Amino acid sequence: MRDIQISTLSNGLRVVTDRMPTVESVSLGVWVRAGTRYEAPQVNGVAHLLEHMMFKGTSRRSAREIAEQIETVGGSINAYTSRETTAYYAKVLKNDAGLAIDVLSDIVQHSLVDDVELGRERSVVLQEIGQAHDTPDDVVFDHFQSTAFPDQPLGRPVLGKTEIVAAMSRDAIVGFHDEHYRTSRMVVAAAGNIEHDQMVDHAELVFGDLQNGDELVPNDAVYNGGEYREARDLEQIHLVLGFRGAPIGTPEFYTLSVLSNLFGGGMSSRLFQEIREERGLVYSIDTFMSAFADTGLFGVYAGTGTGQIGEMIPALCDQITGLADSLRDDEVIRARAQLKSSLLMALESSGARCEQVAQHLLIFGRVLPIDEMVARIDAIDAEQIGALARQIFSNPPVLAAVGPLDNLEPFDTITRRLAA
Repeated sequence: MRDIQISTLSNGLRVVTDRMPTVESVSLGVWVRAGTRYEAPQVNGVAHLLEHMMFKGTSRRSAREIAEQIETVGGSINAYTSRETTAYYAKVLKNDAGLAIDVLSDIVQHSLVDDVELGRERSVVLQEIGQAHDTPDDVVFDHFQSTAFPDQPLGRPVLGKTEIVAAMSRDAIVGFHDEHYRTSRMVVAAAGNIEHDQMVDHAELVFGDLQNGDELVPNDAVYNGGEYREARDLEQIHLVLGFRGAPIGTPEFYTLSVLSNLFGGGMSSRLFQEIREERGLVYSIDTFMSAFADTGLFGVYAGTGTGQIGEMIPALCDQITGLADSLRDDEVIRARAQLKSSLLMALESSGARCEQVAQHLLIFGRVLPIDEMVARIDAIDAEQIGALARQIFSNPPVLAAVGPLDNLEPFDTITRRLAA
């Protein structure tokens, strides 16, 4: 039985803990509903650049001191930006939880965003953007996202575009922080060997002056089918073919999770067995899900050669169109078991548990019990998966491809195959 407790400070900040008394460490962090989806088009990339600047010095600590104070006690500190969330997190021994929350609170509230440091870090982020562009099996997913949600915040790259980031002003960064880093949009979370009241006392001490703010609701996402092709002189074609998915936490989300696992989630999945093992048409092939507050994406990624793409696309389309009417109970049982095991194995990690309770509280306003999630997975059968597959695959497809594309058949031909 998990020992999860939630408190709300007087300023509206929510604090959640998941106590693990048998471990010696604590994973803790601050999650903010302030990702790429909340950016205006002229500042695309500001959430990610702000995340970088948080580590470049505060009124109390230099950039070196931020890292050294955590690492001196044997801990680690890091952050990430996604399309809907930014997170700052650390892992330390249990006796150093107070230090960690103090450092984290300092960087998210009191970062200087110094002009000199901004110039240096902007260069770092521009190199990161360049590195992503040079990694075709990464950048193809950005093109897939932007084609599915064109001219919308949800379709823009998390890292931002080079020309926008290069011109990003300090005022834009500080303005984004001041608007979004408010208690109504933040959660402080911890998992590990820590008492809830102790964590609340720490948070009250270091976050007590943080102001509340208006709840910001992003515009509805509008899914759109289409294609993106970029010819490059590469050894392989990197290809994503996908459809509109399901919002996170919905009944369809759980059903699609089982479908995804069954279809392309491992070495026993249909796509791996049929497309790679039986026919040798790809080096890698798997399915993925991207789930957001109000929508989602489901897709297949494949890396293949120019000599195989002509046979691989029809084979993949056949697998997609034939899935709903050929489901077997044994593969449904196996897919459910794999999902449940990954969910339960994650409970052994304080970092995973911290991330889970933070995201649940930020998205759903409550922490979903493990028993509830397992019950939802157990309730899914072949009939439900088949019905959802028909619905998902009836959406207009999205194709993104990067590499030598001469042998990749036209999008209209692929669309007709999927409609057959």
